[in-house]
Amino acid sequence: MAVLLSTKATTMEDWRDALLEVDPGLEIRLFPEAGDPAEIEAAVCWTAHDMAELRRYPNLRLIVSMGAGVDHLLRPPGPPPGVPVARLVDDRLTQGMTEWVLLNVLRFHRQDPEYRAQQTARIWHELPAPDTARRRIGILGLGALGGDAARALVALGFPVMGWSRRPKEVPGVESFHGEEGLAAMLRQSDILVCLLPLTPDTRGLLDAARLSLLPEGAFLLNSARGGHMVAADVLAALDSGRLAGAALDVFEPEPLPTDHPFWAHPKVVLTPHAASITIPRSAAPQVVDNIHRVRAGLAPRNQVDFRAGY
Repeated sequence: MAVLLSTKATTMEDWRDALLEVDPGLEIRLFPEAGDPAEIEAAVCWTAHDMAELRRYPNLRLIVSMGAGVDHLLRPPGPPPGVPVARLVDDRLTQGMTEWVLLNVLRFHRQDPEYRAQQTARIWHELPAPDTARRRIGILGLGALGGDAARALVALGFPVMGWSRRPKEVPGVESFHGEEGLAAMLRQSDILVCLLPLTPDTRGLLDAARLSLLPEGAFLLNSARGGHMVAADVLAALDSGRLAGAALDVFEPEPLPTDHPFWAHPKVVLTPHAASITIPRSAAPQVVDNIHRVRAGLAPRNQVDFRAGY
């Protein structure tokens, strides 16, 4: 039986080599060269078209997402019925996301946009020193990614709050949950970081009503999914001054159209869904472990709960 790989052409061979380094006995096929559909037992994939394609494989027993998010795999028609989907929970992937959050929290906290503008204008002017202990950070999502980012920000001395669907405890983090908890946290968030999974309940969460709850001059960081934002509302908040700046890594659609206002907006720092990119050699051991688990009749680790959407 064989494992089918489907991702960007530029990384396909890296993934193959990483999986074979862990288990040289795997038979790996690179999409679209799948061979006999009946011989495919597992699919390791990222691209959105895979779900329709994978319904062709009658003996498929496992689908692995090459990232922490799985919303792209849950779009219609969805996974083949009865086939478990596993997502990645990888230390390097988590570290990369935390690095992106720290980079952009510190970018805004330490007034880097203002100093870069002064450099361009050749202005020598010292701005008032920011007070870390008074810069309140709100994190939407306290899972593996949000929890790690929260702990790193606490270690730097920021007052950190976190919101999740259900109550969670992270040392040093003030926890909120539910709709009332969300509103209460937003009202106190000088920098808001979105690290939520995208589900029907969280789609469009960052809309005009919720953005209006933020303190005047707050900052927004979104490296979760573009579907969390109502783009027109984020732009309006930037233009009105409700948001003093935004670091955005995810959009709908992707790639972001070249004529989209985010590209040239003076208050937007934009990256192309690159906040945290999976490193094949780091993720390969858990992918291979899940293949072996399913072969042994066990459930895969980090299996997606379709009811929750992640």
